[in-house]
Amino acid sequence: MPIRILPPQLANQIAAGEVVERPASVVKELVENSLDAGADHIEIEIEKGGSKLIRVRDNGSGIAEQELVLALSRHATSKITDLNDLEAICSLGFRGEALASISSVSRLTLTSKTAGQSAAWQASAEGRDMQVEVRPAAHPDGTSIEVLDLFFNTPARRKFLRTDKTEFGHIDELVKRLALSRYDVSWLLSHNGQQVRRLKAALTQDQRQKRVAALCGRVFADHAAFIENQYGDVKIWGWLVHPQACSAQLHCQYSYVNGRMMRDKLLNHAIRQAYGDTLAPDQQPAFVLYLELEPRQVDVNVHPAKHEVRFHQARLIHDFVVSALTDALTQLTPASRAVSQPGLTVQEPPAQPYRHVVSGNSRSTYTADRRPSDTAVKQELSYWQSSQSLAATTQVTSSMPANTQSPLLITKNRYLLQQSGDDIVVIDLLPTLGAYFAAQRQPSQTLLLPQRITLNAQQCRLLTDRAEQFNRLGFDMLLTDQLLIVRAVPLWLRNTVVSQWLGEWLQQLCIQPVEDLCRHLLAMLLNANRVSAGVMLESAPQLLSAPEWWVSAPLQLEATLNTLTEPKS
Repeated sequence: MPIRILPPQLANQIAAGEVVERPASVVKELVENSLDAGADHIEIEIEKGGSKLIRVRDNGSGIAEQELVLALSRHATSKITDLNDLEAICSLGFRGEALASISSVSRLTLTSKTAGQSAAWQASAEGRDMQVEVRPAAHPDGTSIEVLDLFFNTPARRKFLRTDKTEFGHIDELVKRLALSRYDVSWLLSHNGQQVRRLKAALTQDQRQKRVAALCGRVFADHAAFIENQYGDVKIWGWLVHPQACSAQLHCQYSYVNGRMMRDKLLNHAIRQAYGDTLAPDQQPAFVLYLELEPRQVDVNVHPAKHEVRFHQARLIHDFVVSALTDALTQLTPASRAVSQPGLTVQEPPAQPYRHVVSGNSRSTYTADRRPSDTAVKQELSYWQSSQSLAATTQVTSSMPANTQSPLLITKNRYLLQQSGDDIVVIDLLPTLGAYFAAQRQPSQTLLLPQRITLNAQQCRLLTDRAEQFNRLGFDMLLTDQLLIVRAVPLWLRNTVVSQWLGEWLQQLCIQPVEDLCRHLLAMLLNANRVSAGVMLESAPQLLSAPEWWVSAPLQLEATLNTLTEPKS
């Protein structure tokens, strides 16, 4: 069979097989175009579950007369112009396939007027070659799209439609999801001439809460806590239902990425993991959550129907969501009275059970009697943290300051051998770095994921008694009962996995107290190769150019020097 170009209608119908699954898919594409056009009022009229009529009317920017034909053409869009736009998509639509695909399986009429036009114009696609006819019409500023007799020319697709009630149920669920994505838009949904939903724009927090209650139900609103957590340009906010109020039904599980409706496996897994073992096997989490991040960090060009996204830093986003939601769920456990000390916030348990208002409604309270499992958030941080690339013996490279004497190498992850003329200077990094960090207080580095460590009573007393010293080192920690939450560490510890050494360090301090915490920690980490000496030196760039900090190496290094200088056979 020879290779031929597909006729336009056939090509559009093939695309329609991916874009138009059922009437709800048509509503989704049309409404997303309205939102992209800047509409703040959208009316949706449905007849016979959408198989007979779908009409979407908005007050957006409209489509100019000379662009109406292009609007119904395949791969024509105003959303993107080049590859750079594709890499940072901020609009809901961008493929330019929806209207052409819908018009190939229905009788579509598009009427629109821009603010700069004196009259509206109407376009409709007819004929085998999808030719578009344009005529004058009467219409206010904005756009109306009417889809008649969906799948009238594709009987095989039409017979797979369910009953009118079922199809409209999918449309109603879709409108709920859309209304939860844009609180600034007013919505009107009707079916067979009967008004089903009428939602006014929700511009304040109280109005948003009321919309959530109207769409998700009073039970959800009464047991949902509003949460918000941000790190850098990644932010998550929304409503989360307390574990004790979760049921076995898949009820109100709505997630959004940059305002786009999602059924993303990564997000769903992170949410479930945040709940951890606080949910019984037959319980389902309930949530309305919004994830916001830089558009270039997420790829929405994954599926024609745009149901899926791909995160460039998938592990980082997953762990951020787990940590943020676990923090929120932890705050729903028995409250504590905070005792402020430098570097350490200690929270004392209350004398009576905790009652927390989670919905903003003073009539709704619950008593929390268990704490979410900490294991849900102990994720390995190595994905986004710099790996400890320097081994026990590592070549010192261009990371050293340009004005220093020529460095040679680091051996035993502790001794720096540096050439100075004809001599080799041997520097013991343990006392050198200890003295430097003690005199030059290092800034703190906030952890992307706060680390949670369970302590014993002796370790808790140690932290409380020496809180000021931990503060001087650059630690920011919260102690609640026997749970320690580490929120920031000294800058020179930014490349370490805190959960792997902090508990051990505190236990050593309990067994054998020392005065110099910094040097004790340095010795433990350097000797165990848990931190690279080369990376440590990057945190002290002035050190090598200031010999007054140098501490000579002990005599036992002589054997090492002999090994380095002996010729190899």
